[in-house]
Amino acid sequence: MTHRRRDISVLLFTIGSLSCYNPVMFPPFPQEKAYQLCKKLVSLLRANKICIIPIARQSAERKNQGIMLGAMTCMDKAGTEHVNLVTVSGISHTIAFHNKEDFIYIPPVVAPEFITQALEKNDARIHELTSLIQEAKAAGGDDHECIQKLQRERKALTTESLQNVHHLYAFRCADGSMKSLKSICAERINGALPPTGTGECCAPKLLHYAFSHDLVPTSLCEVFYEKDNTDIAPCPPCSERCGIVLPAMLGVEILYRDEHIVIVNKQSGVLSVPGRGPDKQDCIVNRVKRLFPQCMEQPAVHRLDMETSGILILAFTKEAHKHISRQFEDGQVKKQYIALLDGVLAKKGIPQEGQSELYFRMDVDNRPHQIWDEVYGKKAVTQWKCLNVEDYTAPDGTKRPATRVLFMPHTGRTHQLRLASADSHGFGIPIIGDTLYGTCAQGERLMLHAQYISFTHPVTGKQIELFCPPPF
Repeated sequence: MTHRRRDISVLLFTIGSLSCYNPVMFPPFPQEKAYQLCKKLVSLLRANKICIIPIARQSAERKNQGIMLGAMTCMDKAGTEHVNLVTVSGISHTIAFHNKEDFIYIPPVVAPEFITQALEKNDARIHELTSLIQEAKAAGGDDHECIQKLQRERKALTTESLQNVHHLYAFRCADGSMKSLKSICAERINGALPPTGTGECCAPKLLHYAFSHDLVPTSLCEVFYEKDNTDIAPCPPCSERCGIVLPAMLGVEILYRDEHIVIVNKQSGVLSVPGRGPDKQDCIVNRVKRLFPQCMEQPAVHRLDMETSGILILAFTKEAHKHISRQFEDGQVKKQYIALLDGVLAKKGIPQEGQSELYFRMDVDNRPHQIWDEVYGKKAVTQWKCLNVEDYTAPDGTKRPATRVLFMPHTGRTHQLRLASADSHGFGIPIIGDTLYGTCAQGERLMLHAQYISFTHPVTGKQIELFCPPPF
């Protein structure tokens, strides 16, 4: 399968002609209560009532830098007991308390001594290689082949050491399961090595503890603390490291959230809403309700097919749900999808862009398939634009041409885009990985992603535009 590194989602709020975007990870929980806890932590540090002390070796360049502080407020499952959690990022520092405070300090997910042990095997040789490389370069560096050989050996040992460290990490998730960092990286970044320090930012530490102790997070915040800086402001979780770990721990990737709505990037292979039977209860709706117990019973404003990924809106309140649902019914919500079609549309004489009007209804003898019916079918209107033809690499390593298409549906019919692609009345070329109207090889997914949505916020009245790039 062709993969691209997932770019960070971009949220745009448009007011009049002014648009702005914030290419960072959106805070998964409200920040205010935890921010007050962070400010209390900072005031105690400045009053010398608590102190940050080093517990592991620091690099010289980081010795006098500031540090991230994190706080989380939680409730127990019964909603009766309040618990306050605090921590610092990384493994090289801890907080020493002089008096008992009303919060629990959360240590690193993996103790520093275990990380030291994981690094010891190759540490001496890596340092030796670094010295040899520096000496060779200082001597004139004429033997480039020798230097490159030393560099390759050092890179291999460094990679092995990082893998040894990463194999130590596993996180308790919102659903109670444990996920290793290795499996998370396989899911999120195609098995690539994550950045050094992944898993030891404040947010994953706090969530790991909360989920391990059956606590429900109510607020989460991080701040950057410097001894001589009085400006303490909330920071979102980092995209580089937390952007890998947090969606796996939470079960959803949150693109936007406030007290009225939450918008997520739905994974391919996960249901939007629960189905019939106990084996179909794991879905985006139930994952969101687990994270936000105050959520209404049926929060999904619209749906995406199980195999489709991308932007999905859910409402926390009945009023918000009703308001956005009406926008969908009235055709006021603008949507864009990206698809990879299994072939070259131009070879079939299909124009670069256009609009189709097709008619489909449920095939009652072969659910959930839809079939063409010009008399009784519902009209599906789809605007499209062919973006480019590219090589698609299948799971078995073979390559074939595929057409990247931008779809802009004006109606919301079942399987509308899959049918506009695969049916003979449409393009006659299915989307790659379509289990219903095409073919899906082992290890393949439906190459269809909801990348853009625009609608009016149900309470503020502001226009919200959300862009979430496809993972393919």
